[in-house]
Amino acid sequence: MANAIYPKYKEALLNASANSALTGTGTTGLYAALVDTGTYTYNAAHEFYSSLSGVVGTDQEIGSVTLVGGLIDGADISYTAVSGATVEAIVLYRKNAGANTTWRLVAYIDTGVTGLPVTPNGGNINVAWHATGIVQL
Repeated sequence: MANAIYPKYKEALLNASANSALTGTGTTGLYAALVDTGTYTYNAAHEFYSSLSGVVGTDQEIGSVTLVGGLIDGADISYTAVSGATVEAIVLYRKNAGANTTWRLVAYIDTGVTGLPVTPNGGNINVAWHATGIVQL
């Protein structure tokens, strides 16, 4: 699977749906989950975080998010003391104060990320986004 924006997220943007803005922080921020593709398979019908399986480690908020010309960019992230299954992809999602059944999936990224795939060994996993940005709408 190549990198993709979840179609349900595109629909949410076009409908100006709640919990679709990516400019918040903390409980309304943009987050990244490490994913084992042996457990989770991208599906264009997936809409919310509750559809994910195979999440490895603790999800990280992406700081300093910028949105310019449809390009999503933000600060590099670091996952600490990660153990578990091999990580082959990252899923971006928009968190909110509600249940994970309302956290919108934004993008599935499995190519163009230096260091993926990686087998966690209890150490840190650092994600440096591509110099041109994270993903383009």
